[in-house]
Amino acid sequence: MLTTTPYLRIRRPSPTAAEFIVSTLAPLTGPLRLTLYTIYVLRGLLSGLILLFLYAIWAHSPYGSFPSPYVPSPPSISQILSPANLLAILLASRLGNIAARLAAQTDPRLAVPLCAGALYFLTTRLYTEESLLVLRGLGIQTRSTKGNILAGRATTRFIPTEKIQDVLVNEAFLGFEVRSYLVVVVDGEPDVVVVFPKLLPRARVVERVWRGVRECLYEQGVRNGGFLGGKS
Repeated sequence: MLTTTPYLRIRRPSPTAAEFIVSTLAPLTGPLRLTLYTIYVLRGLLSGLILLFLYAIWAHSPYGSFPSPYVPSPPSISQILSPANLLAILLASRLGNIAARLAAQTDPRLAVPLCAGALYFLTTRLYTEESLLVLRGLGIQTRSTKGNILAGRATTRFIPTEKIQDVLVNEAFLGFEVRSYLVVVVDGEPDVVVVFPKLLPRARVVERVWRGVRECLYEQGVRNGGFLGGKS
């Protein structure tokens, strides 16, 4: 429902720029957006509960202690809403008491790895998206999302036009099948740059992107009727 086989979206903001996006996220509709937001909220709540539980485990250890809520007199909004004070209030709540009781009854050597694994699972991305931005006269930029939200921003690389020797479609064995993939030959580098390395879309998507890249970069007469819109 949320993901699908890799498909192509093309954005053409100007005749000299084009962005080719390959994604596994299904086309966004109203119900799908609502489902995604619900999943993100639930993931955030579960992650918060796990972090609270881990903090309670640390507080029960010889190295930690449970903080007490501090309300200054006269009260200051900035002091009341400080992270340390809010955490103390949360630990003093019913939810915090439950976490403290569970932490007291749980072996940290088992709980910590399990919680770390759960947090890693909750922060994995629901879909993969890779893109190729082509700017005539400037160069191309590849972009690939990372598998985990905590890993930071997407991986990007910009290749100036003067460094681009050619853009080619290669073929290679992947298991027992032959897969087509798009590569950029960069001047002075022994290895080619593979475009869409994680998703490796279908051959017709690769060919469509290749035609669009060459047309945008070099204004050559490489035409493919209607390649500037829709999805593949």
